[in-house]
Amino acid sequence: MTIQIITLFPEMFEGVLNSSMLWKAQKENLVKYKLINLRDFGIGPRQQVDDIPYGGGDGMVLRPEPLFEAVEQAKKTDPDAKILLMTPRGNLFTQELAREYAATEAGLIIICGRYEGYDERITTLVDKQVSVGEYVLTGGELPAMIIADAVTRLVPGVLGGETSAELESFSQSGVIEHPHYTRPEEYRGLKVPDVLLSGHHAEINKWRNANQK
Repeated sequence: MTIQIITLFPEMFEGVLNSSMLWKAQKENLVKYKLINLRDFGIGPRQQVDDIPYGGGDGMVLRPEPLFEAVEQAKKTDPDAKILLMTPRGNLFTQELAREYAATEAGLIIICGRYEGYDERITTLVDKQVSVGEYVLTGGELPAMIIADAVTRLVPGVLGGETSAELESFSQSGVIEHPHYTRPEEYRGLKVPDVLLSGHHAEINKWRNANQK
């Protein structure tokens, strides 16, 4: 799949997209990332992308023209892509939604808001408005990174293990995975639960189920 991100700060993504599982996904041609600089669609010699809001108020608002043109450019690369707008007003992003996007062959176009907000008319092009929590950030870049990471790791072949994405937190609605332990068996007086050392798989599964939240 292809994940395209429309942002005024593409440099923010270099470390994230080129590390860990996201790097692996690109290396193995499972996911492609494309950063689209909104400034390239700015208006006039100063490439203006924002303006004062109608009706007054503090801050600046992203203008519709650069946003529309950037989305239209992204659609040329992937006409079937789902368009997501990062906004505190959006629906809460969940593991279920990440699975839905990872399971489709269609890519994603993620719009990162900035400043006081965006001209509301951009929502006419958007498939879903998405929030990553009940708090406000300086822009949509960090939420876009979260979505890119959450979706990428669920694309078949990225994690490697067949059940890696199935046996983890939120793989079932509202369920958080059980605790994990590894060597040594005791460290600074803290011991691994005896049942995990028993080799009794039925009892181990029973313990794990009992320790989910």
